[in-house]
Amino acid sequence: MNMSLSIDDYRKIRDFIYRKTGMYFEDRKLYFMQKRITQRIEAIGAQTPIDYLRELQFRDPHSKELQLFLNLMTTNETYFFREFEQLAVFGEHCLEEICKKKQELSSYRLRIWVAGCSTGEEAYTVAIILQEMLEDLDKWYITILANDINTTVLEYAKRGVYEKRSIKDVPLEYLGKWFTPLSDERYRIRSTIKDMVQFEQINFMDTSSMSHISNMDVIFCRNVLIYFDDDSRRQVVSNFYDALNPGGYIFLGHSESMARISSVFKVRRKAGFIVYQKPE
Repeated sequence: MNMSLSIDDYRKIRDFIYRKTGMYFEDRKLYFMQKRITQRIEAIGAQTPIDYLRELQFRDPHSKELQLFLNLMTTNETYFFREFEQLAVFGEHCLEEICKKKQELSSYRLRIWVAGCSTGEEAYTVAIILQEMLEDLDKWYITILANDINTTVLEYAKRGVYEKRSIKDVPLEYLGKWFTPLSDERYRIRSTIKDMVQFEQINFMDTSSMSHISNMDVIFCRNVLIYFDDDSRRQVVSNFYDALNPGGYIFLGHSESMARISSVFKVRRKAGFIVYQKPE
């Protein structure tokens, strides 16, 4: 089907997605959207972009079609130990500080949230760091919650099998210790790591779902807020603030900043990197 998507039709569909999810696609994304809208139009037999919009609005009561569309829109590439230097700040500075404070209170509960986890590499990376950095790991009750709006990437993450491009930055020592090589140049994350992570589908604009996430010590939300406009970012970051324990940390991508979003977090510089902390 060779279908043209007008700027007006594009904006109507774009604005509907924004109201549902908070994700905002600028006008320059029209070509990117057209390919994916056309794909879904062909899949369900709709006649025009507006007919497809009506499908989303009025004939999709359980949001199944919306979910399929979102799965096309939000697929993004990631890999293990991405932005390694920032992860080192977490493992060598923030984690040590948080655990020391908890031990002083005789608390051994550690909760970490990987928001926008994609295919799972970041969440499993965090689990590996905990295994390597916590000397008394067996004393700790650890929760790593990982979520994404895209159900396709979540199913991939749950399988825990990755190709060579995903493990290209894994230190060789960790590769041998935490991965099992498969016959076709793929690697399976070992169950010790896999069992540490809980994967769930969450829409950041779903206030009810977000309100159930609480008592987090660290939040990773790296390279996720780029999908949102300023208003949505403020709402998401406000939810993150509520979910964090006092003294907890939030990590953004290296090109992202809280400066235009919120002033409620303290700016901390650790080993040359900026991290954000909820005041105690």
